[in-house]
Amino acid sequence: MQPTVTNSDSGTSTVTDWDPDRYAQHARFVSDYGRSLIDWLQPQPGERILDLGCGDGVLTATLKDLGCRVVGVDASARQVDAARRKGLTALVCNGEDLPFSRQFDAVFSNAALHWMRRPDAVLAGVSRSLKSKGRFVAEFGGAGNVAAITNALRQSLKTRGYNFEQLSPWYFPEPEEYGQKLKGAGFDILAIEKYPRPTPLPSDIIGWLETFAQSFTIGWSPADRTALFSDVREQLRPQLCSAEGQWTADYVRLRFVAVKQK
Repeated sequence: MQPTVTNSDSGTSTVTDWDPDRYAQHARFVSDYGRSLIDWLQPQPGERILDLGCGDGVLTATLKDLGCRVVGVDASARQVDAARRKGLTALVCNGEDLPFSRQFDAVFSNAALHWMRRPDAVLAGVSRSLKSKGRFVAEFGGAGNVAAITNALRQSLKTRGYNFEQLSPWYFPEPEEYGQKLKGAGFDILAIEKYPRPTPLPSDIIGWLETFAQSFTIGWSPADRTALFSDVREQLRPQLCSAEGQWTADYVRLRFVAVKQK
């Protein structure tokens, strides 16, 4: 059974089979880049923190090592199992339906919110989970994130009779749009920014597609999936692959710090 997603650059709107081993091989850069977000969080020893979309728990473990009492949640049971094997407290949980009430000093989320297609439901749950004046610190894909990849997917799917927008698992907003949603959910915004972050990949773009674009091919045969991803790869080669063979994904990130008003 394929679990529903809420992982680190692993929601609940789509179905993705998050294999922890494949994720570690092709997507470890997600948590590597996410370490700088901890500086924005400024965690204090003893604080109770919710890691929303914890994935396999690499950053959750960092927060624990800093003395925080941290709970990780992710909709991928396989990723939660990987986090638990690190000795972490982790729960299988729908990011669009958080069950907590005023339990946390802060909610932290790295590379997960763009997998959650109902942002208002996510923000309502985050607000419920936080104590008064609790912090919400997150980074995820902003408008224009992986634009070249999405355009190539859109074209390749169209030639096969599929609609990209109907299949897409992603939500990539502008700062203004998400800022209004934060304010509507009762948050004061201390900082919000969108910035380009071209990201060298550890392997061929096929590894990225097999890790992050699975939901476009649910129910497809392996041969049809391979043909789609190969087509996308050839479209992207002139834009995202260097003469030396280094692939780089055209990431754009949205990062913010917000505080619950009351």
